[in-house]
Amino acid sequence: MTDFLLHTSWWIPLYGLIGAILTLPWSTGLVRRTGPRPAAYFNLLMTVLAFIHGSVIFRTTWDEPIQQIVIHWVQTTDLDLSFALEISPVSLGAMEVVTSLSLIAQCFALGYMEKDWALARFFALMGFFEAAISALALSDSLLLSYILLELLTLSTYLLVGFWYAQPLVVTAARDAFLTKRVGDVLLLMGVVYLFTLAGSLSFSDLERWSETATLTPLQGTLLGLALIAGPIGKCAQFPLNLWLDEAMEGPNPASILRNSVVVASGAYVLIKLQPVLALSPIASTTLVVLGTITAIGASLVSIAQIDLKRALSHSTSAYLGLVFIAVGESQVDIALLLLFTHAIAKSLIFMSAGSVILTTNTQDLTEMGGLWSKMPATTTAFIVGSAGLVAFMPLGTFWTMRRWVNGFWTVPLWLILVLLLVNCLTALNLTRVFGLVFAGKPQPKTRRAPEVPWPMAVPMVAMIIVTLLVPLMLQQWQLLLTWNSPLIATSGSGFAAIVHQLTVPLLILSGLMGIAIGGAIYLYGMGSKPFQFPWKGLQDLLAYDFYIDRIYNYTVVLLVNRISAVSAWIDRYIIDGVVNAFGLATLFSGEGLKYSISGQSQFYLLTITLGVGVLVALMLWQF
Repeated sequence: MTDFLLHTSWWIPLYGLIGAILTLPWSTGLVRRTGPRPAAYFNLLMTVLAFIHGSVIFRTTWDEPIQQIVIHWVQTTDLDLSFALEISPVSLGAMEVVTSLSLIAQCFALGYMEKDWALARFFALMGFFEAAISALALSDSLLLSYILLELLTLSTYLLVGFWYAQPLVVTAARDAFLTKRVGDVLLLMGVVYLFTLAGSLSFSDLERWSETATLTPLQGTLLGLALIAGPIGKCAQFPLNLWLDEAMEGPNPASILRNSVVVASGAYVLIKLQPVLALSPIASTTLVVLGTITAIGASLVSIAQIDLKRALSHSTSAYLGLVFIAVGESQVDIALLLLFTHAIAKSLIFMSAGSVILTTNTQDLTEMGGLWSKMPATTTAFIVGSAGLVAFMPLGTFWTMRRWVNGFWTVPLWLILVLLLVNCLTALNLTRVFGLVFAGKPQPKTRRAPEVPWPMAVPMVAMIIVTLLVPLMLQQWQLLLTWNSPLIATSGSGFAAIVHQLTVPLLILSGLMGIAIGGAIYLYGMGSKPFQFPWKGLQDLLAYDFYIDRIYNYTVVLLVNRISAVSAWIDRYIIDGVVNAFGLATLFSGEGLKYSISGQSQFYLLTITLGVGVLVALMLWQF
């Protein structure tokens, strides 16, 4: 039985797709008498089957060699486009994370969207979402991964625009779709060019090819930049980072998956492409630079937001920035660990945020407060999720960052400072959100806020337990370092050597510092819980995302508008003018001939003869 499940592991992404198909009679309105809930149950059943199937084969393949399943799509003499699936502990583990979080999000959605008239359509989109991400986790083909990324882009557009009657939702869905398309076009160019160089698009073949490949600096740079363009958009990295906070206009259960595993999909492909990207130092440096800018910039922007979900979504971009740094530094195991620990903690935080939004009917932080005693389960979920996201011992992200700074012989000083700063700002932001939402005096919208019903509370409590168990999972997978591991040998002396030796205490101290600053301002009343900074210029700079949208308006948008205006003028007055001139010439010449022709056939024959004679005479004269 186990062998059968192992050889049919490619079925697992199909479970979500089948669930989406089974919901069609309800989502299209063909079945109305039963209401939309049976559609949700069908989709949940298929997700449970996918989770069980994945759990069995994940335990089976833990110590087994990597296997491949190859599906030939187009195969000719000179062209072989095949879809390869990888059966390995990493791919199956990633797929299991996707199916488990999808199951949790769908259970949460049963309570969150209980009264939504389009519940069946939502679950159909969630099933499609799950199928694409699960297949991406198993994919060992760059071509298949690109197709699945496109399907995820379509799913994001449909889920963000789920409540399409609201103009702001329509704008957010459009911006998310178009922003991702910018990077996808360049990624497609890189995929085609890489196929012409390597002759294969299998990640395993590309890894072997990169070991002996010799590219010119220009080739390596252009190829590397094209391949990272797609993940930049998918992972909401600078300068394509504005779509993620706008996407928070969609339903919260979809935001749970979007901020945990969907944004990680682009980084997952980036991790698999790391051997190819290592051929170009410029591409690796670009990853590090963009990741650093996004990690620090998004962390700063998050502490100036007054929208609950947007304040949390910017921290998603920040942590994906750390993943970009890890890939640029060729530390793919750290990148995978960051994706795992971030996905677990961030999904729990967004479940807590969804509970608050459903109960209070607002996302505005200025209208919240005093929910600690009224919503104890939701408060506990936020605290545990926040502790799991910050490097707070002994939860998951602490071990990941400790392994990063203490598991390699050479860790640059700037990287340690970036980790400390991002950890401190994240702790400050989460403490700020906690102070504004749960602490303080109740506001009009929170005065009578009850705890969420059990369909939402059960999956939330389950995720609390999972978050607390993450260190045990990492220990079971032998990914933790022992406390008596030797200190890193650092070259040089002075401040850098001291920082390297004190990195782990500094990580803990940076988180505590962020909590202390946030607690002093938002918990213990030093001031009056300010929603804005004392300096309006700084507040506007961070609240408006460093004015990136205005920079786009004065650069890219203005350039496109000018080019469009010039193109429209050329089309109207030059292209159409030439065509209209020929039309008028034909019209007037025809009118003129109408009055100069007798209508007799011998006259026509004489005209043709004279014309032919003139042409023959000209030809003979030239020779």
